[in-house]
Amino acid sequence: MDDATLLEALTPTATELLHRHLSQSREWYPHDHVPWDRVAEFGPTTDGRSDVPQALRSALFVNLLTEDNLPYYHLQIDRMFGVGEPWTVWAKRWTAEEGRHSIVIRDYITVSGMLDPVELERARMAQVSGGQVPQPPSAAEGFVYVALQELATRISHRNTGVQLRDDFDDDAGYEVLRRVAVDENHHHLFYRDLVTAALEIDPSGTMLAIESMVSGFAMPGVGITDFDFHAAEIAKAGIYDFVVHHDAILDPVVLRHWAIEELTGLSDEAERAREKTLKRIAITKRAGLRMRAKFDEAAAAERVPVAG
Repeated sequence: MDDATLLEALTPTATELLHRHLSQSREWYPHDHVPWDRVAEFGPTTDGRSDVPQALRSALFVNLLTEDNLPYYHLQIDRMFGVGEPWTVWAKRWTAEEGRHSIVIRDYITVSGMLDPVELERARMAQVSGGQVPQPPSAAEGFVYVALQELATRISHRNTGVQLRDDFDDDAGYEVLRRVAVDENHHHLFYRDLVTAALEIDPSGTMLAIESMVSGFAMPGVGITDFDFHAAEIAKAGIYDFVVHHDAILDPVVLRHWAIEELTGLSDEAERAREKTLKRIAITKRAGLRMRAKFDEAAAAERVPVAG
């Protein structure tokens, strides 16, 4: 099914999902969540606070710069949907809501002295000047990607906030990232349920899209300065790694909600795509467990005192 036909067939569902989203969304204000009283104690520092673990600094750095790339995500969403209601209404509403995220996270980082503001701004300029974002080649692949990406972003924000609260006694940081994660979850649900509807309309085409996006999924933040370093720190801390990707995204969404193992009437090509997807999901979990074991071994070795 080509993009225009699929979008037309999904329009009634998208209209219902837009109305559901608007009815469930709650107005909130970034300035209400920023701990402004910290300015006197911390404020912007030249290199960021040394008492903050690198993993949390990396997570805040990546989370914020991912949100800063909003103009290019909007461009992709707008191209994917084209013109006409409810698609244009959703794209604009989504963009307006997403815009709050970089505002509140940056203000929190600045008043808390978490990161070097000069380094952060230079990285923002590099990120937005480059404008690197995944570009799914079809509407179906786009729906699948954003469904997974919004959930991945929600989890990354949420887990960062939990570690700020539990390991660093930072309730304000937790609340900032929790609030952002709530938005991301609403956005995920819109796209997740679009894919569910697409599976009913065009199961074979949508299964092919799922396989493509699961196999080639790009983590949010690709293109950020020193991304590989920061991604490794984030993974070591368990904020976001392959195990999280499997347990919080692939298993609950692809296997359980979209229930790809239960799909019927698939073409031969789509059947092969399903098998590839199931293998990829299993490989992801095994790779994640091996990676965690290596991280644990390295951490244990660092804690062993040197004899003599």
